[in-house]
Amino acid sequence: MTTLHSETRHIVCTVHAQTAYREQVKQLLFELVQPARDEKSCLYYDLNQDIKNPDFFYIMDGWVSDEAIAAHMAHPNVPRVVEQLKPLLAEPLSLSISHRISAGTSCGG
Repeated sequence: MTTLHSETRHIVCTVHAQTAYREQVKQLLFELVQPARDEKSCLYYDLNQDIKNPDFFYIMDGWVSDEAIAAHMAHPNVPRVVEQLKPLLAEPLSLSISHRISAGTSCGG
């Protein structure tokens, strides 16, 4: 079934910092947030930190299309930050891209 949101894409990027570099990784990840939010095709861009294991960060972002993701990944800020992150990570970045299949837009009463 095709929905109104069939072109939108949602990304979860898992970032596992080496414990010794956790704060440095966090600061680098914050450098991604506002520039991404300023991109016209960005729907949302949020940085989260795991409560039980603070070495794990999750970037959750939404884009209007696959082309928007490609443009975002080509933005000079992204490769600059990723290159600085690589030696500080316990494992490579993990990226999952999806599209929403449920209907509706909000929760609660």
